[in-house]
Amino acid sequence: MTHATSNLTRDAFLGGQLTVSQPVTGYRAGVDPVFLAAAVPAEPGQSVLELGCGAGAASLCLGKRVDGLRLVGLERQSLYADLARLNGKDNGIDMAIHHGDLADMPHALREDSFDHVIMNPPYFLRARGTASPDTHREGAMGEDTPLVQWLDQATRRLKPRGYVTLVQNAERLPEVMRAMDDRLGSVLVKPLCPRNGRAATLVLVQARKGGRGAFRLAAPLILHEGATHEADRDHYTPEVSAILRDGMALPLW
Repeated sequence: MTHATSNLTRDAFLGGQLTVSQPVTGYRAGVDPVFLAAAVPAEPGQSVLELGCGAGAASLCLGKRVDGLRLVGLERQSLYADLARLNGKDNGIDMAIHHGDLADMPHALREDSFDHVIMNPPYFLRARGTASPDTHREGAMGEDTPLVQWLDQATRRLKPRGYVTLVQNAERLPEVMRAMDDRLGSVLVKPLCPRNGRAATLVLVQARKGGRGAFRLAAPLILHEGATHEADRDHYTPEVSAILRDGMALPLW
């Protein structure tokens, strides 16, 4: 471990079913990886690769919901790769973590294939915003590997008929769609909206290798009850509370 314990917090996920160590500063997993994990249609005995796994929150949430998965993560920042290994061990979930860059895929992963590839790619194009002064946060949130490369590497690692599932900023959905080539099909998009009547801020996108189904735009998931934030509490809808607190699945259709 390359980060002093005093620089870490231990944060509860899934209503305390998981505890994840994360840096006090830098990128910190919130609800996005929980939604990502909930959307993966994995079954016991299947294999899952997470590209850019960070401290492992999404894979750990998925491993808590579905028993008997082979979980593998790829992370380019050594701090987070170390934390993912620690978090897997601390939560009793077996997860193999590779330290490396998807732009130069480790040999062991190039030789492997998976039923599912999941990812939470950086949300922000640096041509459109200001870089974070924290190098670890910037490495997680600021894109320097294009989305097309994320999707290409994900597709290469999938078994035939395997699924890729990702979460991304809603405004970047057109880029996600352009990044998918004819190896992927049966694309399904589910918008995540803060409240009724509000525009989506995030999207969950799922596609299947060799899929031939029509594109589907699912009904949105509404995160919070009420039209406005009225008190210092989360106001999550019952469906969202079940996902975030109890680890329930989120079928995209």
